[in-house]
Amino acid sequence: MDMKPLRILVLEDVEDDVGLIARVLQKEGILFETNRVDTRQEFVEALRTYEADVILSDHRLPQFNSFDALKLCRRAGVQIPFILVTGSVSEEFAVSCLKQGADDYVLKSNLIRLPTAIINALKQKALERERKKSDSELRKQNEELVKINKELDSFVYSVSHNLRAPLMSVLGLLNLAKMNDQDNENVLDRYFTMMEHSIQKLDETLKEILDYSRNARNNLNIKRVSLHEIVNDSIERLRYMEGSDQIVKEIQITETVPLYSDGYRLSVIFNNLLSNAIKYRDLQKDESFVRFAITVDERKASFYFRDNGIGIAEHLLPRVFDMFFRATERSEGAGLGLYIVKETVEKLRGSIAVESTFGQGTSFKFEIPNIHLPDELD
Repeated sequence: MDMKPLRILVLEDVEDDVGLIARVLQKEGILFETNRVDTRQEFVEALRTYEADVILSDHRLPQFNSFDALKLCRRAGVQIPFILVTGSVSEEFAVSCLKQGADDYVLKSNLIRLPTAIINALKQKALERERKKSDSELRKQNEELVKINKELDSFVYSVSHNLRAPLMSVLGLLNLAKMNDQDNENVLDRYFTMMEHSIQKLDETLKEILDYSRNARNNLNIKRVSLHEIVNDSIERLRYMEGSDQIVKEIQITETVPLYSDGYRLSVIFNNLLSNAIKYRDLQKDESFVRFAITVDERKASFYFRDNGIGIAEHLLPRVFDMFFRATERSEGAGLGLYIVKETVEKLRGSIAVESTFGQGTSFKFEIPNIHLPDELD
């Protein structure tokens, strides 16, 4: 037995019977302490405040009986052993007790069996807790495996398609270029432009795959980050993207304290959201814009991205973060961008939401914790 005293909650209205129980346990060398109650109110209060290891209950008490006490235990979520200690009972009554959820019953005329009943009940409860914990962990692992396998199947199919199609296009264009080169009719530039476009699509897909893989497999690398550098780097990186010069970028960063997070992952989020704003700008509007509003405090960093692009239809919004989902025919990528954004935000222990009105624009809001304390990394 553990050297820590066994805490026993005794539901008994006869104090002498509690003394008999104590003598039997002492004789067996069990270290224990008791808390005796004999009313419903006292029992409910003890369930709330007294951290008992086991409950011993007489059957008949002035206000209620052991069946009522057992129901109160289970309703309160108390999962410790409940042992009936009572006078002579019939076999039917004993079976009924066990069916109601009692772990055992001991007759007051045979208290010598009580220490063994307590020890066995405690061992059984410990085994049940361990089994439930194992079942919960196994169920969680199975759910994760199902999710991974489902995504992997979809990933392999889509990536193979998105990789092969541009490559086949490049090969076909090269063959055409070779044939036309013999005529010297200045058509090569057009073909080379088409090849470059196909290669860029392939490169974009490969970068998305790399971002996804790094986010899924690598641990967080927490450091003090400069949001101004990350934002400016994203703008510079996408400077030569088609349409980047046609969209106004407005930035507002308010930091009352430094932000500690994973700079690489934040860059991935910024790059994807900014490239989407550029790619899906509304060509019918006189001015296109994307606005970044970022606020950092002691606990968290809040990010708000808003553009006035083509927007997303309401019925498509629930799916925008799905892997390989394309919300518009203008999408030429693998459909990984927003999926990676959501996965990356969640890797940073944050949450993200999207709002959009078709024809007006889209906004993304996400929050991540400011991980500046060592124990937050545990």
